[in-house]
Amino acid sequence: MSKEAVRRIGLQFDDNTLVPLLFGEHDRHLAQIEEELDVEISSRGNEIIIIGPKLKLQMAQTVFDVLWDRLTNNLDVSEEDVSAAIQVALSPMDKGTRELAKKALMEPHLKVQSGNKTITPRSPRQAEYLEAIRTHHLIFSTGPAGTGKTFLAVAQAVGMMQAGEIDRLILCRPAVEAGEHLGFLPGNMQEKIDPYLRPIYDALHEMLPPEQIARRLADGTIEIAPLAFMRGRTLSSAMVILDEAQNTTPTQMKMALTRIGEGSHMIVTGDLSQTDLPNGIKSGLRDAVDVLQNVKDAAFIEFDESNVVRSRIVRQIVAAYDMRDKKK
Repeated sequence: MSKEAVRRIGLQFDDNTLVPLLFGEHDRHLAQIEEELDVEISSRGNEIIIIGPKLKLQMAQTVFDVLWDRLTNNLDVSEEDVSAAIQVALSPMDKGTRELAKKALMEPHLKVQSGNKTITPRSPRQAEYLEAIRTHHLIFSTGPAGTGKTFLAVAQAVGMMQAGEIDRLILCRPAVEAGEHLGFLPGNMQEKIDPYLRPIYDALHEMLPPEQIARRLADGTIEIAPLAFMRGRTLSSAMVILDEAQNTTPTQMKMALTRIGEGSHMIVTGDLSQTDLPNGIKSGLRDAVDVLQNVKDAAFIEFDESNVVRSRIVRQIVAAYDMRDKKK
């Protein structure tokens, strides 16, 4: 624990049925908060005592406020939710952004009608991301794997489609990965492109039952295709998600962006540190982020390793690689 002057605060929770969910099995949530905030927590019945420096106590109280409000709003509290609440407490942000992030974690933010699945943002940046999707027609989302860029984009799009706000969902990726080219892969065209699009299928299956996905793919209300298939089309009343966009060239990116038709939205996601383009070719995603900063209806959301929500080990892996790259 820090050598700063230590204090203590006591918190009491008024619903004994929710306290075990707050503390976690074998108090694992309390242990997680202790470790990540560097405080000491002891529990007795429905009360806890937190010991630590003043600032850390304020952070811990924020974490417990957020998690308790989740439980009283009939939302679960998982290890990932605890990490998200800790990120809200730790992240430097203005008052308005902090309130948006806290509200997003306390309430069902996205409702996707699939087995009563409710999806909420798990970091302050995710809350900003979803707000940007609701308020802009073009969103660029950049950052490392595990930050929810594609997952939340698909979730928001499915929710909009179910609400009748869009007619179609179109998901695409550039087929340039791991040094392979479609023409040299075995199988027919569908079999060739499926490996490139598998992450999008995986995200979609988190939102919708398989039979509904099959039906929507058959009637064209959901379309999953390589980016090259977008050429020459104008897409109206659709949500277009361009994933792994760091692997586009500037020409491909311009082609994709000019597909946006009346009533359509486009979300462009990618990790600028993971381009698979040949040496010397500038990423179309980087080019677009540079060129389009002054476009009024475009939003730019940048994630970093602190926003990784998959697990603590993934956050640590991303941070370790980033540290190595910065040293280089």
